[in-house]
Amino acid sequence: MSTPINCEPLKALVRTVPDFPKPGILFYDITTLLKDKAGFAQMIDALAAHYIDKDVDLVLGIEARGFIFGPAMAYRLNAGFVPVRKPRKLPAEVAKVTYDLEYGSDSLEIHLDAIQPGQRVVIVDDLLATGGTMQATVQLVKQLGGEIAGLAFAVELDFLKGRQKFSEYDVFSLLHYNE
Repeated sequence: MSTPINCEPLKALVRTVPDFPKPGILFYDITTLLKDKAGFAQMIDALAAHYIDKDVDLVLGIEARGFIFGPAMAYRLNAGFVPVRKPRKLPAEVAKVTYDLEYGSDSLEIHLDAIQPGQRVVIVDDLLATGGTMQATVQLVKQLGGEIAGLAFAVELDFLKGRQKFSEYDVFSLLHYNE
């Protein structure tokens, strides 16, 4: 099991932007954390440490910010990396899931040969809010016969209760916000 780290120095590197993308929303901007070399390294190390003993075969990163964390985590876990993309971005045959959003719907795709049945997968994204994007990605992994070793997030907005949708999985979020 991983040793907890003090996340307050990492939180101090996150910029809060009021009224973005619309009035009343407080946006937690991680770009300020990503550009800090020590902070970024600590974040990747902490995310990977949580899964280091979980026998992970693949790390899936969800477009677009999952692409920031996924390859670095895969490297640390001695695992492969698989991108989960928006429609029409992957060149070979794909599995596709369409899911509902607050304002419509969206879709995600993964190559059909990206996961072999039984492979252990960690799915990573920047943010757990309501959980819709992660639910769609979990469906893709299940369609291809993968086993979910965990769901990893840099940031979790606890007040939106997205975690409740994933009670059967190991959900690990590094930075938590309650408002």
